[in-house]
Amino acid sequence: MYGYSNVADLLTRKHFQNSEIIAGKGGLNRAVKWVHIVEVTNIRNLLKGEELILSTCVAWAKKEEVFISMIKQLIEANAAGLCIEIGTYTSAIPDEAIRIAEEHQFPIILFLEEVSFVEITQDIHTFLINQQHQMISSLEYYSQTLHKKLIGIEYPDEILAFMHKTIQVQAMLVFRDGDIILEPEQKQSEKELLLKKWQYHKEWASSIVNDDRMSTMPIDLLGETYAELAIIPADRPLNEYDHLIMDRTATALAQFFMREMYVSEKRRSQEAEAITGWLGGYLDKTSIHEYLSYYLSSVIPNGSVVCLLQFPAKIPDLTYFKLYFRSIFEQRGIRFLAMEKKNIMTLLLFDERDKKTWKTRMEEGFKKLFENGWKLKTQDIPQICIGKYFDGVEQIPRSYQTAKETMRVRGHISDNSLVCFYDNLHLYRIIAQLHRQMDLREQAEEYLGKIMAHDRKYNGKLLETLRVYLACNGSKKETANKLYIVRQTLYHRLDKIEAMLGTDFMEQDRRLTIEFYLKVIDFLEMGEKRSTYNNSRLIEK
Repeated sequence: MYGYSNVADLLTRKHFQNSEIIAGKGGLNRAVKWVHIVEVTNIRNLLKGEELILSTCVAWAKKEEVFISMIKQLIEANAAGLCIEIGTYTSAIPDEAIRIAEEHQFPIILFLEEVSFVEITQDIHTFLINQQHQMISSLEYYSQTLHKKLIGIEYPDEILAFMHKTIQVQAMLVFRDGDIILEPEQKQSEKELLLKKWQYHKEWASSIVNDDRMSTMPIDLLGETYAELAIIPADRPLNEYDHLIMDRTATALAQFFMREMYVSEKRRSQEAEAITGWLGGYLDKTSIHEYLSYYLSSVIPNGSVVCLLQFPAKIPDLTYFKLYFRSIFEQRGIRFLAMEKKNIMTLLLFDERDKKTWKTRMEEGFKKLFENGWKLKTQDIPQICIGKYFDGVEQIPRSYQTAKETMRVRGHISDNSLVCFYDNLHLYRIIAQLHRQMDLREQAEEYLGKIMAHDRKYNGKLLETLRVYLACNGSKKETANKLYIVRQTLYHRLDKIEAMLGTDFMEQDRRLTIEFYLKVIDFLEMGEKRSTYNNSRLIEK
């Protein structure tokens, strides 16, 4: 088995043939990364941990307090053990030092005859370096072999089996939905015991300094933990090699699951034909539920809604986008079917939770999607338009029409929010319908034409003033404050507005009409700006 050698391994070397362990036999499994000669009395800052210390004790052999201090320092520095040449400078080890070493399972080894520290360090260092080289070569072989196997592997069990064969530990894969894979497979009673150990480890892992009985590693996909890999040895502590093999295995599992998800998402592209028929209203109730049962298994939605994502340009492959989307939104109780056409993705969303919270969950999901998950340039974030939410699934065609209406209207309103909902359009929905039937600009000019002409000629602010004055319910003080102008300037502007609109412009019916046509002007002007912007982008491209 690869990994760092321990004290017990080094005791089999030739230079330790005539040696004796006088304390800390329980710590012979301590890893040894290096060998270091120490003859000074202050070594706290000289060690990095897991060094086997060689010493004649020349500086502290006859000073019991210093000797004890050295033992404590070595333990605090996480040294692997202390080897003392007995006889030259010291003939006995203080009882208190032996007691402390025994208490902390810190090995103290005596050389019973004169030895060459130079030869020991050369021998052990050569041994350790060769061992590390072998470990690296073995890891490379493992990684290459596993990479080749990935091409033909159909189940994650095969990856776990390869890891088990390599390091001979119990492997456990725990998925976020609660499913478990064990390699080798175990009886139900043993399976439950391993799961309890894993749960205990997760609960206490942060407080455990060195847990060599179990190690866990998350399998992260698309910014979320998809599963967790655990290794549990039967009759030995875990070593560095085990952890490195585990790391390579976790990476391979992530690649395998990602491939499976990608292939699955690609297959879902076949949904497009059926979705087209559904959106067109050509599927009956029975066909709809059969279709849902086939593609979404056991999902029974409480409600449904259609979402349209319009990208500025055609994106070659949105498979990974849908993977991110699925990962984020399914956690929020929302399943979906998707169809792509040119630069528009149509999403049929099915809500499995409380209708009252669906909007909040949608907003949170899209925020996370574009902030933490799917990395797009700012200009490539799509327009997100969501139609009317309906109970059940039969009203998907109606929701689709409202989603398209939302997209049409959004091009005419000043809306900087990430998601635009049909339910939030209010008056603009009426304006959009009227605009398709008549020339609303002519109607608006009838009421507000004089003010608009004045502003164009004199670069004035009458229309803005009117809008703020109405929003402030005729409060001159509040209007002046919001416009950052003095009262006299406001009075001057209001006199002009009154001369153009009539003294009765604040009466209920007149005011309502004026407010409506102010919305109409906003609607028309924003539409013209968007059209000009889009045309300029086309010219640039």
